[in-house]
Amino acid sequence: MNKPYIREVMKERILVLDGAMGSLIQEYKLEEEDFRGERFKNHSHTLKGNNDLIGLVRPDILKDIHKVYLEAGADIIETNTFSATSIAQADYALEDAVYDINYFSAKIAVDIAIEFTDKDPSKPRYVAGTIGPTNRTLSLSPDVNDPAYRAITWDEVVTSYKEQIRALLDGGVDILLVETIFDTLNAKACLYAIDEVFDEKGVNLPIMVSGTITDASGRTLSGQTAEAFLVSVSHMDLISIGLNCALGAKMMKPYLEVLSKNTDFGISCHPNAGLPNEMGEYDESPRDMTNQIQEYHDENLVNIIGGCCGTTPEHIKAMAELATKYKPRDIGNVNCCVSC
Repeated sequence: MNKPYIREVMKERILVLDGAMGSLIQEYKLEEEDFRGERFKNHSHTLKGNNDLIGLVRPDILKDIHKVYLEAGADIIETNTFSATSIAQADYALEDAVYDINYFSAKIAVDIAIEFTDKDPSKPRYVAGTIGPTNRTLSLSPDVNDPAYRAITWDEVVTSYKEQIRALLDGGVDILLVETIFDTLNAKACLYAIDEVFDEKGVNLPIMVSGTITDASGRTLSGQTAEAFLVSVSHMDLISIGLNCALGAKMMKPYLEVLSKNTDFGISCHPNAGLPNEMGEYDESPRDMTNQIQEYHDENLVNIIGGCCGTTPEHIKAMAELATKYKPRDIGNVNCCVSC
Protein backbone atom coordinates (compact mmCIF):
# COMPACT_ATOMS: atom_id res chain seq x y z
CA MET A 1 0.00 0.00 0.00
CA ASN A 2 1.03 3.61 -0.50
CA LYS A 3 2.17 5.40 2.63
CA PRO A 4 1.66 9.14 3.15
CA TYR A 5 4.49 11.62 2.78
CA ILE A 6 6.52 11.31 5.96
CA ARG A 7 6.81 15.10 6.14
CA GLU A 8 3.03 15.36 6.26
CA VAL A 9 2.87 12.81 9.08
CA MET A 10 5.56 14.79 10.93
CA LYS A 11 3.23 17.78 10.94
CA GLU A 12 0.49 15.74 12.59
CA ARG A 13 2.37 13.93 15.34
CA ILE A 14 5.76 13.27 16.88
CA LEU A 15 7.33 10.25 15.21
CA VAL A 16 9.24 7.61 17.13
CA LEU A 17 12.51 6.15 15.92
CA ASP A 18 13.66 2.76 17.16
CA GLY A 19 16.41 2.11 19.71
CA ALA A 20 19.81 0.46 19.85
CA MET A 21 20.55 -2.45 17.54
CA GLY A 22 23.90 -3.59 18.93
CA SER A 23 22.63 -3.95 22.49
CA LEU A 24 19.93 -6.36 21.41
CA ILE A 25 22.25 -8.34 19.14
CA GLN A 26 24.63 -8.79 22.08
CA GLU A 27 21.85 -10.45 24.07
CA TYR A 28 22.01 -13.40 21.67
CA LYS A 29 25.63 -14.06 22.74
CA LEU A 30 26.72 -14.95 19.22
CA GLU A 31 30.02 -16.70 18.59
CA GLU A 32 32.40 -16.69 15.64
CA GLU A 33 30.52 -19.44 13.81
CA ASP A 34 27.28 -17.45 14.02
CA PHE A 35 28.89 -14.50 12.24
CA ARG A 36 30.40 -16.76 9.59
CA GLY A 37 27.37 -18.83 8.69
CA GLU A 38 27.73 -20.90 5.53
CA ARG A 39 28.61 -17.98 3.29
CA PHE A 40 31.69 -16.91 5.25
CA LYS A 41 32.61 -20.31 6.68
CA ASN A 42 36.13 -20.20 5.26
CA HIS A 43 36.70 -16.45 5.39
CA SER A 44 40.26 -15.36 6.13
CA HIS A 45 39.48 -12.88 8.93
CA THR A 46 37.75 -13.10 12.30
CA LEU A 47 34.15 -11.88 11.98
CA LYS A 48 32.83 -12.00 15.53
CA GLY A 49 31.41 -8.61 16.46
CA ASN A 50 30.65 -7.54 12.89
CA ASN A 51 27.00 -6.89 13.64
CA ASP A 52 26.24 -5.61 10.13
CA LEU A 53 26.50 -9.22 8.92
CA ILE A 54 23.44 -10.34 10.86
CA GLY A 55 21.08 -9.74 7.95
CA LEU A 56 23.09 -12.22 5.87
CA VAL A 57 23.97 -14.91 8.41
CA ARG A 58 21.14 -14.68 11.00
CA PRO A 59 18.22 -12.87 9.39
CA ASP A 60 15.91 -14.38 11.99
CA ILE A 61 17.58 -12.26 14.68
CA LEU A 62 17.26 -9.10 12.65
CA LYS A 63 13.58 -9.76 11.98
CA ASP A 64 12.89 -10.32 15.67
CA ILE A 65 14.65 -7.08 16.68
CA HIS A 66 12.74 -5.00 14.15
CA LYS A 67 9.48 -6.59 15.29
CA VAL A 68 9.98 -5.84 18.97
CA TYR A 69 10.70 -2.18 18.21
CA LEU A 70 7.64 -1.90 15.99
CA GLU A 71 5.53 -3.59 18.65
CA ALA A 72 6.91 -1.05 21.14
CA GLY A 73 5.51 1.77 19.00
CA ALA A 74 8.35 2.78 16.65
CA ASP A 75 7.21 4.59 13.51
CA ILE A 76 10.67 4.39 11.90
CA ILE A 77 13.03 1.44 12.07
CA GLU A 78 16.68 1.69 11.05
CA THR A 79 18.48 -0.76 8.82
CA ASN A 80 21.31 -2.69 10.42
CA THR A 81 23.92 -0.97 8.24
CA PHE A 82 25.73 1.51 10.49
CA SER A 83 29.17 0.19 9.50
CA ALA A 84 28.22 -1.26 6.13
CA THR A 85 30.58 0.74 3.93
CA SER A 86 33.58 -0.72 2.16
CA ILE A 87 35.73 1.57 4.34
CA ALA A 88 34.48 0.08 7.59
CA GLN A 89 34.14 -3.48 6.28
CA ALA A 90 37.77 -3.42 5.17
CA ASP A 91 38.65 -4.24 8.78
CA TYR A 92 37.08 -7.66 8.13
CA ALA A 93 38.20 -7.97 4.47
CA LEU A 94 34.53 -7.93 3.47
CA GLU A 95 34.51 -5.09 0.95
CA ASP A 96 33.02 -7.45 -1.66
CA ALA A 97 30.03 -8.18 0.58
CA VAL A 98 28.99 -4.55 1.09
CA TYR A 99 26.18 -4.51 -1.48
CA ASP A 100 24.57 -7.65 -0.08
CA ILE A 101 24.94 -6.50 3.54
CA ASN A 102 23.04 -3.31 2.78
CA TYR A 103 20.52 -4.75 0.36
CA PHE A 104 19.39 -7.65 2.53
CA SER A 105 19.33 -5.58 5.73
CA ALA A 106 17.12 -3.08 3.94
CA LYS A 107 14.88 -5.77 2.46
CA ILE A 108 14.31 -7.42 5.83
CA ALA A 109 13.34 -4.11 7.47
CA VAL A 110 11.12 -3.08 4.56
CA ASP A 111 9.19 -6.37 4.54
CA ILE A 112 8.50 -6.12 8.27
CA ALA A 113 7.50 -2.45 8.03
CA ILE A 114 5.02 -3.34 5.28
CA GLU A 115 3.63 -6.15 7.44
CA PHE A 116 2.98 -3.78 10.35
CA THR A 117 1.59 -1.03 8.12
CA ASP A 118 -0.84 -3.48 6.54
CA LYS A 119 -2.05 -4.47 10.01
CA ASP A 120 -2.74 -0.83 10.94
CA PRO A 121 -2.75 1.59 7.98
CA SER A 122 -3.48 4.48 10.35
CA LYS A 123 0.06 4.07 11.70
CA PRO A 124 2.36 3.75 8.69
CA ARG A 125 5.84 2.40 9.42
CA TYR A 126 8.92 3.69 7.63
CA VAL A 127 12.42 2.32 7.09
CA ALA A 128 15.46 4.55 7.42
CA GLY A 129 18.57 3.38 5.60
CA THR A 130 21.26 3.96 8.22
CA ILE A 131 24.54 5.44 7.02
CA GLY A 132 27.23 5.73 9.68
CA PRO A 133 30.28 8.01 9.72
CA THR A 134 32.84 5.29 8.76
CA ASN A 135 35.98 4.73 10.84
CA ARG A 136 38.02 7.28 8.89
CA THR A 137 37.96 11.08 9.07
CA LEU A 138 38.53 13.65 6.35
CA SER A 139 39.06 16.56 8.74
CA LEU A 140 41.62 15.18 11.16
CA SER A 141 45.01 13.54 10.87
CA PRO A 142 45.44 10.15 12.58
CA ASP A 143 49.16 10.95 12.90
CA VAL A 144 49.98 13.48 15.63
CA ASN A 145 53.39 14.02 14.02
CA ASP A 146 51.87 14.95 10.64
CA PRO A 147 48.80 17.22 10.94
CA ALA A 148 48.40 17.39 7.16
CA TYR A 149 48.16 13.63 6.72
CA ARG A 150 44.81 12.03 5.91
CA ALA A 151 44.16 8.30 5.92
CA ILE A 152 41.58 8.63 3.14
CA THR A 153 40.55 11.01 0.36
CA TRP A 154 37.27 12.75 -0.41
CA ASP A 155 36.81 10.71 -3.60
CA GLU A 156 37.35 7.44 -1.74
CA VAL A 157 34.74 8.36 0.87
CA VAL A 158 32.23 9.42 -1.80
CA THR A 159 32.76 6.20 -3.77
CA SER A 160 32.27 4.08 -0.65
CA TYR A 161 29.10 5.90 0.33
CA LYS A 162 27.65 5.64 -3.16
CA GLU A 163 28.01 1.86 -3.07
CA GLN A 164 26.11 1.70 0.21
CA ILE A 165 23.42 4.15 -0.89
CA ARG A 166 22.70 2.25 -4.12
CA ALA A 167 22.15 -0.97 -2.18
CA LEU A 168 19.89 0.68 0.40
CA LEU A 169 17.76 2.20 -2.35
CA ASP A 170 17.58 -1.13 -4.18
CA GLY A 171 16.44 -2.70 -0.90
CA GLY A 172 13.49 -0.31 -0.79
CA VAL A 173 14.18 2.05 2.13
CA ASP A 174 11.87 5.04 2.58
CA ILE A 175 14.42 7.45 4.07
CA LEU A 176 18.19 7.86 4.22
CA LEU A 177 19.55 8.60 7.70
CA VAL A 178 23.08 10.01 7.83
CA GLU A 179 23.83 9.63 11.52
CA THR A 180 26.36 9.89 14.34
CA ILE A 181 28.26 12.56 12.43
CA PHE A 182 31.47 13.47 14.22
CA ASP A 183 33.18 14.94 11.14
CA THR A 184 30.97 17.18 9.03
CA LEU A 185 33.29 16.83 6.04
CA ASN A 186 32.54 13.11 6.01
CA ALA A 187 28.84 13.97 6.18
CA LYS A 188 29.17 16.39 3.29
CA ALA A 189 30.85 13.65 1.26
CA CYS A 190 27.90 11.41 2.09
CA LEU A 191 25.35 14.06 1.12
CA TYR A 192 27.24 14.65 -2.13
CA ALA A 193 27.13 10.89 -2.77
CA ILE A 194 23.38 10.86 -2.09
CA ASP A 195 22.85 13.61 -4.65
CA GLU A 196 24.92 11.71 -7.19
CA VAL A 197 23.02 8.46 -6.68
CA PHE A 198 19.64 10.21 -6.72
CA ASP A 199 20.54 11.70 -10.11
CA GLU A 200 21.82 8.36 -11.31
CA LYS A 201 18.66 6.50 -10.31
CA GLY A 202 16.15 9.29 -10.92
CA VAL A 203 14.81 9.21 -7.34
CA ASN A 204 14.64 11.69 -4.46
CA LEU A 205 14.02 10.18 -1.03
CA PRO A 206 13.68 12.12 2.23
CA ILE A 207 16.96 12.63 4.10
CA MET A 208 17.58 12.82 7.84
CA VAL A 209 20.89 14.08 9.22
CA SER A 210 22.02 13.53 12.80
CA GLY A 211 25.27 14.73 14.33
CA THR A 212 26.92 13.90 17.61
CA ILE A 213 28.21 16.33 20.24
CA THR A 214 31.08 14.43 21.77
CA ASP A 215 31.35 16.04 25.22
CA ALA A 216 30.51 19.04 27.39
CA SER A 217 32.46 21.33 25.06
CA GLY A 218 29.34 21.42 22.90
CA ARG A 219 31.25 20.59 19.74
CA THR A 220 31.58 17.73 17.30
CA LEU A 221 34.87 15.85 17.23
CA SER A 222 35.97 17.94 14.26
CA GLY A 223 35.36 21.11 16.28
CA GLN A 224 32.02 22.50 15.13
CA THR A 225 29.35 23.95 17.38
CA ALA A 226 25.77 22.77 16.87
CA GLU A 227 24.93 25.93 14.94
CA ALA A 228 27.99 25.59 12.68
CA PHE A 229 27.06 21.96 12.02
CA LEU A 230 23.57 23.04 11.04
CA VAL A 231 24.85 25.70 8.64
CA SER A 232 27.26 23.21 7.06
CA VAL A 233 24.52 20.82 5.95
CA SER A 234 21.58 23.16 5.41
CA HIS A 235 22.21 23.34 1.66
CA MET A 236 20.49 19.95 1.46
CA ASP A 237 16.75 19.43 1.30
CA LEU A 238 16.40 17.66 4.67
CA ILE A 239 13.27 16.49 6.42
CA SER A 240 15.12 16.64 9.72
CA ILE A 241 18.36 17.52 11.41
CA GLY A 242 19.22 16.37 14.89
CA LEU A 243 21.59 14.78 17.35
CA ASN A 244 22.29 11.28 18.58
CA CYS A 245 24.76 9.21 20.60
CA ALA A 246 27.62 10.36 22.89
CA LEU A 247 25.40 12.13 25.43
CA GLY A 248 22.31 11.31 27.42
CA ALA A 249 19.03 13.17 26.99
CA LYS A 250 19.67 15.74 29.72
CA MET A 251 23.05 16.86 28.36
CA MET A 252 21.76 17.00 24.80
CA LYS A 253 18.96 19.48 25.40
CA PRO A 254 20.94 22.78 25.07
CA TYR A 255 22.17 21.76 21.64
CA LEU A 256 18.72 20.75 20.48
CA GLU A 257 17.54 24.20 21.51
CA VAL A 258 20.18 25.73 19.24
CA LEU A 259 19.07 23.62 16.29
CA SER A 260 15.38 24.25 16.92
CA LYS A 261 15.82 28.03 17.03
CA ASN A 262 17.79 28.19 13.81
CA THR A 263 16.04 25.97 11.27
CA ASP A 264 12.71 25.17 9.67
CA PHE A 265 13.75 21.54 9.24
CA GLY A 266 12.24 18.95 11.52
CA ILE A 267 14.31 18.19 14.62
CA SER A 268 15.25 14.65 15.59
CA CYS A 269 16.93 13.31 18.69
CA HIS A 270 17.94 9.81 19.71
CA PRO A 271 20.17 10.04 22.79
CA ASN A 272 21.96 7.32 24.70
CA ALA A 273 20.45 5.85 27.86
CA GLY A 274 22.65 8.16 29.91
CA LEU A 275 26.43 8.00 29.97
CA PRO A 276 28.20 4.63 30.14
CA ASN A 277 29.32 3.37 33.53
CA GLU A 278 32.80 2.02 34.31
CA MET A 279 31.87 -1.26 32.62
CA GLY A 280 30.72 0.50 29.45
CA GLU A 281 27.06 -0.24 30.20
CA TYR A 282 24.09 2.13 30.19
CA ASP A 283 22.04 2.32 33.37
CA GLU A 284 19.34 4.88 32.64
CA SER A 285 15.89 3.32 32.97
CA PRO A 286 13.00 4.01 30.58
CA ARG A 287 11.34 6.14 33.29
CA ASP A 288 14.49 8.19 33.94
CA MET A 289 15.03 8.76 30.25
CA THR A 290 11.44 9.78 29.47
CA ASN A 291 11.41 12.16 32.44
CA GLN A 292 14.26 14.01 30.75
CA ILE A 293 12.76 13.77 27.27
CA GLN A 294 9.50 15.22 28.57
CA GLU A 295 11.32 18.56 28.77
CA TYR A 296 11.86 18.38 24.99
CA HIS A 297 8.13 18.01 24.48
CA ASP A 298 7.19 20.63 27.04
CA GLU A 299 9.34 23.13 25.13
CA ASN A 300 8.21 21.87 21.71
CA LEU A 301 11.74 21.03 20.52
CA VAL A 302 11.38 17.82 18.50
CA ASN A 303 9.55 16.11 15.66
CA ILE A 304 11.27 12.72 15.87
CA ILE A 305 12.39 11.03 19.09
CA GLY A 306 14.15 7.71 19.62
CA GLY A 307 17.06 6.01 21.33
CA CYS A 308 20.72 5.28 20.68
CA CYS A 309 23.25 3.28 22.73
CA GLY A 310 21.81 1.33 25.62
CA THR A 311 18.16 1.88 24.73
CA THR A 312 15.78 -1.06 24.48
CA PRO A 313 12.22 -1.72 23.33
CA GLU A 314 11.11 -0.76 26.85
CA HIS A 315 12.72 2.67 26.41
CA ILE A 316 11.06 3.09 23.01
CA LYS A 317 7.67 2.04 24.36
CA ALA A 318 7.90 4.65 27.10
CA MET A 319 8.94 7.32 24.58
CA ALA A 320 6.09 6.37 22.23
CA GLU A 321 3.51 6.59 25.01
CA LEU A 322 4.83 9.99 26.07
CA ALA A 323 4.92 11.34 22.50
CA THR A 324 1.19 10.76 22.04
CA LYS A 325 0.49 13.42 24.68
CA TYR A 326 2.21 16.21 22.75
CA LYS A 327 2.03 18.03 19.46
CA PRO A 328 5.05 18.09 17.17
CA ARG A 329 7.24 21.14 16.74
CA ASP A 330 6.12 23.38 13.86
CA ILE A 331 8.17 22.88 10.71
CA GLY A 332 8.56 25.00 7.61
CA ASN A 333 7.70 24.18 4.05
CA VAL A 334 11.06 22.79 2.99
CA ASN A 335 10.38 20.76 -0.13
CA CYS A 336 10.18 16.98 0.06
CA CYS A 337 9.02 15.97 -3.35
CA VAL A 338 8.81 12.19 -3.09
CA SER A 339 6.29 10.10 -1.19
CA CYS A 340 7.80 7.45 1.02
